[in-house]
Amino acid sequence: MNRLVTLFVAGFIALMLLSSTVFVVDQRRFAIVFALGEVREVIAEPGLHFKLPPPFQNVLYLDKRILTLDTPDADRFITSEKKNILVDAFVKWRIVEPRLYYVSFSGDERAARNRMSQIVKAALNDEITKRTVREVISGERGRVMDAVRDKVVAEAKQIGVGIVDVRLKRVDYIDQINDSVYDRMRAERVRVANELRSTGAAESEQIRADADRQRTVILAEAFREAEKVKGEGDAKASAIYAEAFGKNPEFYKFYRSLEAYRASFKDQGDVMVIDTNSEFFKYFKNPGSK
Repeated sequence: MNRLVTLFVAGFIALMLLSSTVFVVDQRRFAIVFALGEVREVIAEPGLHFKLPPPFQNVLYLDKRILTLDTPDADRFITSEKKNILVDAFVKWRIVEPRLYYVSFSGDERAARNRMSQIVKAALNDEITKRTVREVISGERGRVMDAVRDKVVAEAKQIGVGIVDVRLKRVDYIDQINDSVYDRMRAERVRVANELRSTGAAESEQIRADADRQRTVILAEAFREAEKVKGEGDAKASAIYAEAFGKNPEFYKFYRSLEAYRASFKDQGDVMVIDTNSEFFKYFKNPGSK
């Protein structure tokens, strides 16, 4: 019985020792094998591997995937015009030299992130201080990102980190500058609006004056044509009357006298004081003469 227990204990100890000498490397991680505190081997290929049991050899795993450095708050920088702007950036990075990375940070990812953040801030500060607000925000934003990326890549290479990408998420004015920019934009819009109104009013007056001039010219020409036509009509009418009445002058006198009678006695209240023997009543007395 004691022999069976002893075999069981020995087998369990052997199994424990065997399990401590076997480790699996995932495809998403690096494995650093330490021998008595010194880096003995860096394993990048996934699979089953063997080592000596602790404390002779230990294994530290590092993430092989692309990581993101993204600060929650934007950082303040000063441009060449001595104006403050807020810049929010993010960095895509990963470990490319596990041994150098471990020597730099002892495998502490938080320390690596802090160092990367300092490198990015320093690169942004170097580039932004050379440029104006307009250049950073719109004019040379792409150049700023390229220059920052080059500097960050060079710095990160010295600590075993590879930079995949550096991007500026947001570049904005601080509140004081925003207010002044909005005021300037508002004043510019008001100036443009007033200029357009004055231009429109001037063009409106010009169009109105031109329309009045054309109206006057058209009316004058129409009146001239009307008077011309009227004169021609009156002339033709007079010629016709003259020709018609010239054939019988006595009838013309009789016709004109009838028109005079009609105009004189148009209303019943009309009163005339005149000698009955006057020439006016000639055709009343003798309407059938000749």
